[in-house]
Order: sequence, then C-alpha cells, then structure tokens
Amino acid sequence: MASERLSSILSHLSPTKSGVAAITTKNPDDVVITLAIRTPLAKSGKGGFKDTPLDYLVYSLLKRVLEKSRIDPQLIEDICMGNVSSAKAAYIVRAASLGAGFPVTTGGSSVNRFCSSGLKAVQDIANQISMGSIDVGLAIGAESMTEGGDRLEKPFHDEIIQNSDANDCMQPMGQTSENVGRDFNISREAQDKYAAESYQRAERAQKAGWFDEEIVPISTILKDPKTGEEKRVSITRDEGPRYGTTFESLNKIRPAFPQFGDKSTGGNSSQVTDGAAAILLMKRSKAIELNQPILAKFVGATVAGLAPRIMGIGPTIAIPKLLSKLNLNLQTDIDIIEINEAFASMAVYCLNTLQIDHAKMNVRGGAIALGHPLGATGARQIVTGLSECRRQKKKILLTSMCIGTGQGMAGLFVNEQL
Repeated sequence: MASERLSSILSHLSPTKSGVAAITTKNPDDVVITLAIRTPLAKSGKGGFKDTPLDYLVYSLLKRVLEKSRIDPQLIEDICMGNVSSAKAAYIVRAASLGAGFPVTTGGSSVNRFCSSGLKAVQDIANQISMGSIDVGLAIGAESMTEGGDRLEKPFHDEIIQNSDANDCMQPMGQTSENVGRDFNISREAQDKYAAESYQRAERAQKAGWFDEEIVPISTILKDPKTGEEKRVSITRDEGPRYGTTFESLNKIRPAFPQFGDKSTGGNSSQVTDGAAAILLMKRSKAIELNQPILAKFVGATVAGLAPRIMGIGPTIAIPKLLSKLNLNLQTDIDIIEINEAFASMAVYCLNTLQIDHAKMNVRGGAIALGHPLGATGARQIVTGLSECRRQKKKILLTSMCIGTGQGMAGLFVNEQL
C-alpha cells in the first residue's frame, strides 16, 4: 500500500501524461473491475429462459457473483441494475439481492437509458466509488424480453410532438434503421454481408470455446409448450449463433419493416434476447487490500445526443467525444472495439464513418448473432470485450452503442490481465 501511495504522489509531481500513457498509469484511486461475468444469451419467447422471470434471472446471476468473487457480501455497498422493460426493476434488484445473500445494508437501484443501461449502471457505480460515496459496488444489466419490450403504449402529448424531434422519438427502432439505410445509402447487400460476418465470427468463437470464460451457467425451469411438463435444466451456451449462415442465405430473407423500407430484416438486425451480465468494481487500493484480481481499469464513459430519427449512428457521435476527452486516437490507440449491432445499417455506417479496422471490432460477433437483451448489452459488451483483450493480450477496450430516442454512449477500459 505504501508503494502504491508513493507511486500516486510521484505521478502528481511528474510532468502531466496524456493519451495512452495517462490512462494506463496505475494509481491507488483508480476504479477497477475485479469480476466480469454474464449469463448465456437465450432466444426470447422460445429459448432457455422463456419460463425464467426477470427476478429469478437477476437472483441467479447475483448468487454466481458471490460464488465467483468469494467477496464478503457485507462489503458491497450498492448494486445498480440497468433494465429497460420492467417498471418493477428497482423492486427486483433489491429483493433479488437479499434473496441471493446480500445484507440489508447493500443498496439497490435501477437505471434506464435504453440500450446503454448496462453501461450506465457501470458508470453510476464507478462514479460513486470515484467520489468516495462507496468503496465497493456492483453493476449489472438484465433483461427478459420474453416478459416485455420497450414500445410506447400511447403517443406523447400533442404540445410535445409539435417539435419534430420530439415527435420522432416515437418512431419504432426498425423505422430508424431504415432511415439510416436510406439517408446514408447503406445497401441491403452491404447489410447482409456485414450480418453474415457477425454470424460467422460468433460461430467461430463459440466452437473455439472463447465464450466459455465469460459465461456462468444458470440452472432454471423449462416448461414443455405442448405438455406443460416442467424440468430443471442448466443453460450454458448462447443460443443466437446460427451455424452455416451465409450472405446468400441472409439475402433471401424478406424485409422486416416493409412499411418503412426494404433493407432491414430479421437476419441483419439484432436478435430479441433474454440475458444478464455483472461487473464488480472498487478502487485499486481496495482490490489489493481484499486480494481481489484486477481485471481492468475503468477509464470513463460519456453520452451524446443526435436526431432521434437516425439514432443508430449514435456511436459516431459518442466515440469521438469520449476519445477527445482522453486525447486518444481511434485508429492507433484502441485495440478492441465492441459496438452494439442494433441493426446492420448502423453497424456498417459506424464502421465506415469512423474508419474502424473491422478486425478489431466485434471479434466474436455482435448482437446480430448473439442477441441484444436491451438492459444487459452495455454490461455484456464489457464482459466480452475484456475476455477478448485477454485472449489477444491487448490493452485498450472501447465499447459503444446507439440509444433509442437519439443518443449514443461510449466507455473505455484498460485490460490489466496481459
């Protein structure tokens, strides 16, 4: 501890570092990740979690957090859960944590910024730790899309929608995807080629066992839809990857939103999915004190807004904003990139506009092949991205996603398991 503190003092006396040198410096007050795990991702409505309510999914993941980390639950002061679909999310995280073995002294809350909710939860816990409000906290993202989606039940007030951007907040996500494809000339061919690559990468990763260290098996009840018979099963693998998917097979699928356009399909859009992910955070000094493994350093995250009708291009606004704050170059400083594949239209746009090396982006496939449990994705990307950093022995991870109603969010992490 004394050497860590001396290092911190010396770093303040030394000339100011910038860029990669600054973010890779190790100080006792750094916010670090000591555990990053996720459930398998299951097909909504028909997959392994179709009979698993959100509360049980969260409860099961929280139990695995305690098992894997071996941390005294008394030390975890707050749990923040990203979730989109459930109005009862705050009830669920509190009750599930108590049932899983956390004490009554551990707080609980929920956040919802649509597809970035999991990352928003990580940012919330990290900020609390950084400010000294808590020492140890847990961020999770969880979604049962089997139980419900995020569609508006009624239009906004007439006075609100007199503003065209406010009115556009009511556009279905499929419509915004077609807007991106049409406005920026992202062809159906380009979208299907991108989607085929996502499926092929996910297949390769799953067959090679790359996902195995990310995933904690979940034991649950599965009901036979014909007989009603219930049996206990262990869900261990992602259900989204479709082996043998090709451009040609995807190109035969009919448009999913013909009323809005002809480019987005069920094959080149993210899958509707159930799943959850968890990130345990604390200061570096606390991790050393508790003998917890330091997986990565949380550097920061930011949000940016844009026109709701083209919400899909949000990462192209959020990523430059975050990197400019950190004096980093996307092409030369970033090793691994996870951008949520809400739709192939936005993924192709982001890839091209930001001039990303595709070999660095979504190496194990993305939401098109793996699925997109809305509130979980922001946390799931961190779990997957850090695992890939470890596999490749790379340092700098960037995650980002578009957000319904016209926003983008991005987060940056330094892998320390080289």
